[in-house]
Amino acid sequence: MSGIFGQPSSAASNTNTTGDISKDVALTAPPEDGISDLKFSPQSEHLAVSSWDKKVRIYEINSSGGSEGKALFEHEQPVLGCCWSKDGTKVVGAGADKAARMMDLSSGNTTTAQQVAAHDAPIRCARFVDIPNQQGQMLVTGSWDKTIKYWDLRQSQPVASVTCQERVYSLDVMNTLLVVATADRYIDIINLSDPGKFYKTIQSPLKWQTRVVTCFNDGSGFAVGSVEGRCAIQYVEDKDSSANFSFKCHRSAAPSGVNNTNVFSVNAISFHPQHGTFSTAGSDGTFHFWDKDAKHRLKGYPEVGGSITATDFNRTGSIFAYSVSYDWSKGYAVNTPQTVNKVMLHAVTGDECKPRPKTGGRK
Repeated sequence: MSGIFGQPSSAASNTNTTGDISKDVALTAPPEDGISDLKFSPQSEHLAVSSWDKKVRIYEINSSGGSEGKALFEHEQPVLGCCWSKDGTKVVGAGADKAARMMDLSSGNTTTAQQVAAHDAPIRCARFVDIPNQQGQMLVTGSWDKTIKYWDLRQSQPVASVTCQERVYSLDVMNTLLVVATADRYIDIINLSDPGKFYKTIQSPLKWQTRVVTCFNDGSGFAVGSVEGRCAIQYVEDKDSSANFSFKCHRSAAPSGVNNTNVFSVNAISFHPQHGTFSTAGSDGTFHFWDKDAKHRLKGYPEVGGSITATDFNRTGSIFAYSVSYDWSKGYAVNTPQTVNKVMLHAVTGDECKPRPKTGGRK
């Protein structure tokens, strides 16, 4: 039986820890400027991609890895993030124009979006959330104005606003867990059963600026990536704190000497929807798959030709999408017309993302 991209749906266990990207397929007609985010639909093989060219594009992915643009909407400024509703009918873009805009694909509209949120500064990220005892999904937006806001899409004003310590850089949600990462390394944890206040606030266990936070599949904790080439695994409850740890990644030996190390930003972290393993991707242009419970790297992949800015697994975990684009880590002068902007689709096969088998011995 063939899987996506015509590859076998299962493969023999491979002990080689270097992965293969030679069969990865490029998305057709990618954005024309830096790619800020990408997200798969939770209900179908559709991929939303946001970009600095002020657009959010929605593509349909077929079983052979081919892609076709299906819809597109624009902001007035670069789009910094995107997300889907749980039913897969709505796509939201978070914009530097201080607005979140939503396209309802169930209406048949493929070119325009309505504004559904506003802040006093650029909106960095957005997610749909389920608030217990509330009817229908709400939208939560995080902004550089140091607030997160909850929006009932039937109303023009936010239902609630929570002030953070600093500018919001990243946020993620799983079940009733909402995690918000800000400047100055603050991480605010919110229980959506009581969404108007922080359940807990911590400083990042990493020493330098936070780039990304992503929740575990079971909502018991989250992973943190920073600019220092390091990732942290963090549980919410103190009783699980003995399982917290951090590790170095996205680093390479500098050519000038054995004692020097090049350190790259961890830009994206995604959890496999079935196995609970996760990926990291960074400014060094590589991505890796990890097993957090075994504290083990499953696979590392060769450099892809540019920084990786965003990643996501599709709903079944059979496709891993990653964007190759400039991430601004070396300033604006390095961004030239020759800078590559592309989205690649990697077929996840065999044991690439499967956790290590548990043994009776030492992990």
